[in-house]
Parts: sequence; structure tokens; C-alpha cells
Amino acid sequence: MQRDAQSLLCSQLGKAGIMASDCEPALNQAESRNPTLERYLGALREAKNDSEQFAALLLVTKAVKAGDIDAKTRRRIFDAVGFTFPNRLLTTKEAPDGCPDHVLRALGVALLACFCSDPELAAHPQVLNKIPILSTFLTARGDPDDAARRSMIDDTYQCLTAVAGTPRGPRHLIAGGTVSALCQAYLGHGYGFDQALALLVGLLAAAETQCWKEAEPDLLAVLRGLSEDFQKAEDASKFELCQLLPIFLPPTTVPSECLRDLQAGLARILGSKLSSWQRNPALKLAARLAHACGSDWIPAGNSGSKFLALLVNLACVEVRLALEETGTEVKEDVVTACYALMELGIQECTRCEQSLLKEPQKVQLVSIMKEAIGAVIHYLLQVGPEKQKEPFVFASVRILGAWLAEETSSLRKEVCQLLPFLVRYAKTLYEEAEEANDLSQQVATLAISPTTPGPTWPGDALRLLLPGWCHLTVEDGPREILIKEGAPSLLCKYFLQQWELTSPGHDTSVLPDSVEIGLQTCCHIFLNLVVTAPGLIKRDACFTSLMNTLMTSLPALVQQQGRLLLAANVATLGLLMARLLSTSPGKPHGSSAETAILFLSQSHVARATPGSDQAVLALSPDYEGIWADLQELWFLGMQAFTGCVPLLPWLAPAALRSRWPQELLQLLGSVSPNSVKPEMVAAYQGVLVELARANRLCREAMRLQAGEETASHYRMAALEQCLSEP
Repeated sequence: MQRDAQSLLCSQLGKAGIMASDCEPALNQAESRNPTLERYLGALREAKNDSEQFAALLLVTKAVKAGDIDAKTRRRIFDAVGFTFPNRLLTTKEAPDGCPDHVLRALGVALLACFCSDPELAAHPQVLNKIPILSTFLTARGDPDDAARRSMIDDTYQCLTAVAGTPRGPRHLIAGGTVSALCQAYLGHGYGFDQALALLVGLLAAAETQCWKEAEPDLLAVLRGLSEDFQKAEDASKFELCQLLPIFLPPTTVPSECLRDLQAGLARILGSKLSSWQRNPALKLAARLAHACGSDWIPAGNSGSKFLALLVNLACVEVRLALEETGTEVKEDVVTACYALMELGIQECTRCEQSLLKEPQKVQLVSIMKEAIGAVIHYLLQVGPEKQKEPFVFASVRILGAWLAEETSSLRKEVCQLLPFLVRYAKTLYEEAEEANDLSQQVATLAISPTTPGPTWPGDALRLLLPGWCHLTVEDGPREILIKEGAPSLLCKYFLQQWELTSPGHDTSVLPDSVEIGLQTCCHIFLNLVVTAPGLIKRDACFTSLMNTLMTSLPALVQQQGRLLLAANVATLGLLMARLLSTSPGKPHGSSAETAILFLSQSHVARATPGSDQAVLALSPDYEGIWADLQELWFLGMQAFTGCVPLLPWLAPAALRSRWPQELLQLLGSVSPNSVKPEMVAAYQGVLVELARANRLCREAMRLQAGEETASHYRMAALEQCLSEP
């Protein structure tokens, strides 16, 4: 390079002003070409060495005033310069006398920024491979007042921002270490740190998971800084931070010190008299924390309970103001955030242990939430078919489902009035399952932030409504409405669809808990219908199909680790339905019956007690941990089995093949009668008596197992009499 050309470039660079700002297209620029510019571009194309390129480039910058380069001209400059020259400028380590070393790099970055204004060039491999070099410029040390250095930083941000705007740009930036560099640039609060924050926001919105995977420590450092600023802020910046902070909450655990600062800052904001533009971002931040952390971010004690009560109160007021007045424009993002806070309130009001709320607070909040739920019902009653696929309707059904899961006695008239809509709505989304999943994603985005950490929202409306419908099918009025609107048939189809996910062809080890919980809740609804509407079970063909599926699939289900509770639901429901449908044509389900017997027979074992010669009846290890949930199903299953024996001739031989009667009598004979509760004695006697009456071989097997003697010890008069007969 010739020293005079380089010195001239260095002295004129600031005057020439090749920067990203100079490369923005001029509005309404004429199409005609500038003859002088054409001549200089020709010289640039014909340059034989770096010195000639320097000189020609300088002439180009003098011929073009700042802001006068349109897209076509910019592309022609690139065609003349190419990438080779900027590449050498960015990597050169030798600068001429009197020219700071960063000036050459600044020119290289300025050229790249100019080219990156063209989206096609911004995605060029020669730009993408400069990302690691550009990222280092963000944290490089130097004179903060140096104009050339500041220009280089501005141009670096323009390059990176342009790359981020391309389809695969965020992925390349993350892989090139840009996220960490941006975090460090922001935390250093040097020149351009605000641009670093803006670019971070964009990258997190585009690829949150990848950002956190590549730069979690640095992003957490930014979150700590923002949280601390939020806690200390006394001016309007705290409201801006309310909008910014949700984006920086991690998809995993939020550091405890951040939660403390965020809660303290929100408490000060929401405890003050605010306008809606100040309050709404705070409510959305609180909703985001509730969605990600539940109530863990709220401190225990008096201050925490007051804060939670305030949150739920404000949320309910906002919901009522938005939904009760017809014709009012609803701020759907704010109301959906309030729904999340109401859901947190419902959870805390129904929590028996370690609740943040005191009993008087719970009573007060339930009353306030009842009024807000009334407003939600009022809104949903006005929803027409054209709005059913809107995310806000889905969010409104979700909060109503959360309420009905815990409370169905209040607002009963309004709920019954809404049930036909809910059935139609659930059916619509079930039949268009992909749109339902998309709605779930849109609700999370609408309610909280551009990202969706924390527990995923169920992707179908029916799953949201199952717990409430389970309660409502016990009551005559709501049950009749659900039956009239076709809910049982819809539930059968839904159950069979979800049941496929538990079949051997699927990887059940990764089955979401929500699927199993949904299946169990469906079973509970069907159990309610078996007991309260047996005629429906007999006349609706979908229940015959359901029973056949249950009994056929039960043997494979019990082989799956950790599925005992679901197997118990299926076994009990299958037995109860088999009793009702005993006259329906169909093949016997011998293996399934033996599996149901397995569930009933393995619940208890004999357990030795220290200092005693006689064992006691105790729960088996697999049942012990979940007996609170299993107990009712087990007794109901015993009752159903007892009722099935005289109706299904093949059931007693199946029991005999499994050796249940003999082993049951052996178990009772090996334990102290005082250790067997009366209700257990009654359940065991019911099964043994029906088996003995139904099958001669069963009677003989029981006699050989000292059945009469055991019956006498346990005062089972009916069994003793049955076994004494010829």
C-alpha cells in the first residue's frame, strides 16, 4: 500500500463519511445516474492494488452525499468492491503512520454495513463468516470519545441487525457468539449498549431456546442487572422495564435474587395509584412470573399474602371492566394476563397446605373471582361462530375451565346456560386439532410475551373442561344438558384418540402427564354416567366400543411402569360397563378380566410385625404410595366385579384360573382378623360369595383352602353358609 493514499484516506474518512447511515436509500431519488459517480465506480472496478482501491473508494464517497445512495447504487458499489477488500481491512494488523489501527477496521465494517442494507448480501456467506470478528468489536477496549471507534460500533450493530433480519440469521449470530458479546456490551454500559439490548430482545424473540442454551450465564447476568434496576427505579423507566423483563426470564429456574427484586418492584408499582398504561405492563409481568414460577416468586408471610390478594383483586377488576360493558374494546393481551393471575388465585385458594393466603382472604378472593367469572361467562355467551377460533376465546374458556374444576355450585344457572356453547366449542376444536394446538401457542403469546417458558398450556379445549364436566355430570340438570348436546359421544371419541398415545406403538416413557390426567378424568366422567345414567350406556353404541377398547388394552397397560392409577381407572370402568352391557353381543374378555383381577388381588399383603407371631394385613408397596387416590376405585372395582360374576359366566372360571379365591383365603388365614377392617371384610366376602354361588369348582377350591374355617373367623356368615351347602 502506498503511504500517501492511506494517509489521505485516514485524514478524509470522517469527511467522506462512509457509514451505515450514509447507505440508507434516499426517498424519492431519481433513477438517472450521476456521471461523476459512474466515472469513479469505473476507476474502482479497474483498480489494480489496494492503494488504487483506497483512492477510488475515497472519490466515490466524495461524489455521493450522505443519504443519497439508493439500493441499485449500493449494489453497484458492492459489485465494484467485492468482499476481498473489506476482508483485508477487517483483518489487517498494520496501519500506516498517523493512522490508528482501528480506522482501517472501521472502514471495513462501514463497507459491510453498507452492503448489509441489501437483505440478499446480509445473508451472504462472506458476511456470515464475519460474525465472530464483528462480535469482538462490541467489547473491544478503546477511547470512548473516539469518533471513528463510535462509527465502527454503530456500523457493527447495523451489520448484526441486518443479519438478524434474515431467515437463518439469528441461528448464525447465536453460533458466532453474538449473544454473549451483546450481553457483555450491555453490562459494560459503553457506547451503543442500548443497541446491544435491542438486538438481544430481537434474538430472544426469534430463537429463545438456542440463545439460552448458548449463553445462559451471560443472559442471567443481564437479567440480574435489569431486575436490580427495576427494584431501584423511581422514575418512568420502571414501566419500560416492565415490558422488557418478561423477555429475559429464562425457560428454566429464575434466580431467587431476581425474583426478590421483581416482586419488590411490582409491589411498589401496583400498590400505587396508576393509570392504565402504567398498570397494564406490571400486570403482564406479574402474569409472566405466575406462568413461569407459580407462586414461588411471592414471599411467605403477611406481606406476600397481601401482595397476592392485591394482584388477584386488580386482575378481577380489570376483567370485569373489560368484559361486562358491551361494545367496549377489549385489550385482549391485558385481560389474558389477568386470567393467568386469576388462575394463580384459584390455585392458592384451593391449596390446603402452605397456602400464601389466610382463610378470610380466601373467602374474599373467591367472592371477587366469582364476579369476574360471571363476566367471562357473559362474554362467552356473546361469542358467535365466526369468533370461535380466536385466541382470546380460548383463553376465556381456559380460565372458566380452571374455575369449574374447583367450583361448580356457584353461578350454576349461568354455567348451565353456557354448557351448549362449551360443548360445541370443544367439538369444533377437537375436530380441528392442529388449529387447537396453534391457538394454545397464540394464547401464551397473547397473555405473556413473545416466548413461552414454563408449563405448556394444554392444546385442546376439551382437556381444559374435563375436570369441570366431571363435577357437573354428578348433578341432574347439568348432566342432562351435556347428554342432550352430545358431550358423552364426544368424550368417547376424545378418550379413544388420547388412548392411542398409551398403546405399545408409542413411546410411553415420554407421554406427557397431562395426557394421563386427561384419561383418568374421562374415566371419572364415564364412571359418573355409569352410575347416574345407565340407560345412556346401554343405548349409545359408542360405549360398547369404548368398553371393548378398554378391556382389550388393559393387559398391555398394566405392564407399563408407573401407570397403576390409570390401570385402576380402566379396570374399574371396564367392569362397571361390562355389568351394564352383559347382554350385548361380543366375545369374552378373559385375559382382561384376569388383568382386572390382578389389580384387585395384589392390593394387600401379609406383613410380619415385631413381637407378634401373627402377621397383619397391609398395603403392598406399589399401592401404598397412591392408596389415597386408589382406595375408592379399588372398592368400586370390587363391587363391580361382584356384580359381574352372576352376569358373565366366563368370569368365575377366569378367577379360578388366576387362583384369586384360593390366594385370598390363604391371605386372610395368615393375618390377624383384627388387622382387617370391616369394609375390607365386606368387600372380600362379596366377591367370594358370588364366585362360590356361580361356579361349583370355585366352591370346591375354597373348601380345600379352609374356606369355611376362615369365614367363621371373620364372621362371614353368607360365605360360611354358601360353602356349607352341597
